[in-house]
Amino acid sequence: MSAVLRHQARRAAVVGSVLTIVCGGLIGAAPAHAADPPGTVLTQGTATVPGSLAVLADAKRISYTSTNVTGGAITVTGLVLTPKTNKISRTVVWGHGTTGLADQCAPSNNLGVFWPEAEAAIGELLSRGWTVTAPDYQGLGTPEAHPYLVGGSEARAMIDSVKAARQLDSSLSNQYVLDGHSQGGQAALFAGELAPFYDGPLTLRGVAAIAPASNVDLLAPLIPGTPGQGYLVMALYGLAAVQPSFDPMTVLATQAQQRVPVLQSGCLLEILAQYQSLQPRQLLTNGALPSSVVDQLAHYANPAQAPSTAPILLVQGTADEAVPYDITAGVLFPQLDAYDQPVTLVTLEGENHDGAVVASVETVANWIATRFTG
Repeated sequence: MSAVLRHQARRAAVVGSVLTIVCGGLIGAAPAHAADPPGTVLTQGTATVPGSLAVLADAKRISYTSTNVTGGAITVTGLVLTPKTNKISRTVVWGHGTTGLADQCAPSNNLGVFWPEAEAAIGELLSRGWTVTAPDYQGLGTPEAHPYLVGGSEARAMIDSVKAARQLDSSLSNQYVLDGHSQGGQAALFAGELAPFYDGPLTLRGVAAIAPASNVDLLAPLIPGTPGQGYLVMALYGLAAVQPSFDPMTVLATQAQQRVPVLQSGCLLEILAQYQSLQPRQLLTNGALPSSVVDQLAHYANPAQAPSTAPILLVQGTADEAVPYDITAGVLFPQLDAYDQPVTLVTLEGENHDGAVVASVETVANWIATRFTG
């Protein structure tokens, strides 16, 4: 989720009524095999990253094994950034905000969707001496469809990126922290819930989530008729990626259906631009989602369905145009606080969705430092 204008590479079209993600991705990436444990590095090469990060870290673009929500072996791409100086043997996973659904929307291979707020956050983490992993998530740059906002999928890619980094650098300890924004904040929360059953020898020390997507059963019905309608279309195709029996075309109105090719030809900003002017009945049949679809979205996308393994930091701007402050502070925070792990809410007055990341880089890094020192 970002308001920064970028032009994306153009690619394939939609085949049939369900979006097919065409293989692009990392040159030389090998397919995952069931025999490869999650986190196995398959390919590695020098990565191009924003200049401010290149001076701080040695960057590698890797492909590595992970699993999907049904346990099947998949390949995920991403970055491993190792500080050039003052390195501390700890790892922080950065979960990026929404970039799109297509292969060209993988931040590890496209600086056009390496959002400025992500650059600021990662730069601060590197300056503290921590190795940073930045997964693309399933289906961004690899053959599978991208299960957008399917938290269990994103979570596995995040956790397995730590395992991959430790394979590349044996000096890294087993301690890690999850940090993310928007879609990535949601992913971090899910990873915190999944960790005790999935991260093996790793030790999760904390989860930082900035403006995380949550409570989509409350949020989704508010989206029709707003500039953020593209997010909802992407979420429907994310659901289709894990529920093959669901066809988004059955709930999208004719004018929305005609715009579906942008999901393959563009990334976030192009998608938002295509859908922002539609009226609710031009977006959805009858102008609203069926309750059954809302329930399915909530099942896959809502964090706080299980306790976290580690303390949580929530950061939220009061002027957020994409994730309402009231949902994070008034609904998500109490949901998380009902469990045993401590939850801290930091409110940023007047900050919007992306501004909250930039305004909180030191706050988040200081909190992570405390988590690593115990």
